[in-house]
Amino acid sequence: MSHPKVLDDHVRFRLTDADLPGATPVRAVALECDRVVPGSRAFQGSDGAWELRLPRPPLARLEYRLSVTRGDTVEIVVDPTNPDTVPTAFGERSELAMPGYRPPAWLGAPATPGTLRDLLVAGETAQEVPVSVWSPAGSADTDPMPMLFVHDGPEYARLASLTQYSAAMIASGALPPHRVALAEPVHRDAWYSASPQYVRTIVRAGLGQLREAYAVRSPIVVMGTSLGGLAALLVGLRGAPEVGGVFAQSGSFFQPRHDGMERSFRYFGRISRAVAAILDTPSTPNPLQITMTCGALEENARNNADMAAALARAGHRVDYREVPDLHNYTAWRDSLDPGLTRLLTTVWAEGQG
Repeated sequence: MSHPKVLDDHVRFRLTDADLPGATPVRAVALECDRVVPGSRAFQGSDGAWELRLPRPPLARLEYRLSVTRGDTVEIVVDPTNPDTVPTAFGERSELAMPGYRPPAWLGAPATPGTLRDLLVAGETAQEVPVSVWSPAGSADTDPMPMLFVHDGPEYARLASLTQYSAAMIASGALPPHRVALAEPVHRDAWYSASPQYVRTIVRAGLGQLREAYAVRSPIVVMGTSLGGLAALLVGLRGAPEVGGVFAQSGSFFQPRHDGMERSFRYFGRISRAVAAILDTPSTPNPLQITMTCGALEENARNNADMAAALARAGHRVDYREVPDLHNYTAWRDSLDPGLTRLLTTVWAEGQG
């Protein structure tokens, strides 16, 4: 067994038929990873040995699987020569860290225990929006605290350790005690794709219900990733000044000139029209504190850069950073600190003034 090896200019993958046991002989092996990663995906095979030399990508880490062909059957598997795996929204992936990569220190830091309480937001959407609210253990609903509202909340907590982040930041004193409202994406594509009904539901009903259920101090901060990043921005723009900040990661700010590969998406037109309206907005009466992150190689990088520039021109305070990773929850986890930490500190401190 030969673990994938990162060399100066390429990554070398090696395995043998013995690493891929099965009743039918292996006919082909290919690497399955994000399409923006350059290089051939096909392994070269000889006498039961398989090898691929992938140009070393400018990434901190690579998530991948293997496509193994036996006869007419294709099986997608994690790399049997690599013990390192990571959970994703689409199942387990093998993970290859590049030299120098380190996961966030807060993952292993002391953390404040927390509790969860569920509520349902009823508004203009056909179905209620489930929200689970994480609070520091021992706190009362009447204790005034800042709040972070999170699209794709359960996935952020499970795959990006978001509540662990909050618990660690509270324990260290980097952030004050606060609550995290984890919104569940029941109809994600329909709700997060610039749906006016969904945005109004969160702004008019959701934030109000949360303030009725809890003593909320300071402006609320809204966050999300991908389509959820778009939803977070739209809620922030419509909900200001009750919403004071937005944290958007790899936002799906689709534009026809950049995102032709997304045109088949059912809601592409609605999204691109909403994005165009934001890009054309000359000024804002309620400036938001906005932090955006995106993988430097992502297909979304160009539309994110355009959005960051447009928001800054309109008067919002924007911090946009590209990171050496791609469109996945581990990348978004690794970008929480210091970006989100600074955003929350700024918005919540201003709210006390």
